[in-house]
Amino acid sequence: MKKIKILFKLLIIFLFFQNYSLAEISQDVDKISKNLRCLICQGQSVYDSQSDFALSMKILIQNKIDEGKNEEQIYDFLKTKYGDWIVYDPEISKNTVLLWVLPLILFVFGGILILRKVSIK
Repeated sequence: MKKIKILFKLLIIFLFFQNYSLAEISQDVDKISKNLRCLICQGQSVYDSQSDFALSMKILIQNKIDEGKNEEQIYDFLKTKYGDWIVYDPEISKNTVLLWVLPLILFVFGGILILRKVSIK
């Protein structure tokens, strides 16, 4: 009887850690898919979309994680396959510098216009 109790306890511990690791992997898939743009929906992330493309992307991400790839390697793979546009948070590069600098320029220009209007009165 004691052996059965010990085996039962070991089984519970094993199942607990198995579920914990599955939840951790699922969190990684969710984290990565939240930062990817669905190419079908274009207004939703892969995480939010239920299109066939988004579902296949989640499976692809899971497979890459199972292969031992880290988050950066998965993003690099997807960017080479689909382009930088698939990522919601693009890196600063020669192609995206205007995307990062234009809001700052508009903010400064707007501030100058406001200051000129306020100082005239």
